[in-house]
Amino acid sequence: DRYPDELSGGMQQRVGLARALAADPDILLMDEPFSALDPLIRRDLQDEFLELSARAQKTTLFITHDLDEAMRIGHRIAVMKDGRVDQIGTPEAIVLRPETDYVARFVGSISTLKYLSASEITVSGDVSSDAPVLGPDSALPEVIGALANGADHLAIRDGDRLVGRIGRSEVLAAVGRDLRRR
Repeated sequence: DRYPDELSGGMQQRVGLARALAADPDILLMDEPFSALDPLIRRDLQDEFLELSARAQKTTLFITHDLDEAMRIGHRIAVMKDGRVDQIGTPEAIVLRPETDYVARFVGSISTLKYLSASEITVSGDVSSDAPVLGPDSALPEVIGALANGADHLAIRDGDRLVGRIGRSEVLAAVGRDLRRR
């Protein structure tokens, strides 16, 4: 019962997204859709967008200057410099393996810890037979949780193959590298 200009910014964005989806396009183009919203509404709308886009299975070209938003929403991210693409990759690849100095500086304030998996901090070495076992794709919180339960080290296995081990020193080294880079 209201005109769009009578709605809050968050409701206007919801209406805009509903209109775009109603047209059933193959690709959605969203240019800074949440930039004018306060942080709480912005986060809620990002959550709604992620849920809707998964349900609708639509490819979306999402343009943002907010690096945290890009990392949260993007499956693949393009970092641009001077109107040209400098690197394309997953959020993890962009943060953990920047290909240029520009991209490294661009993502320098982002903690790598959120993106680390066991495979990035696994080292070779002896593994005790009673060591808890995790896979190489295990996230860092899972690694920390297993070590916090009293294990001296973890065995990292990919199926039946022993990949290596992770001890507290590897986790602390990863945290130290992250702190130094920021």
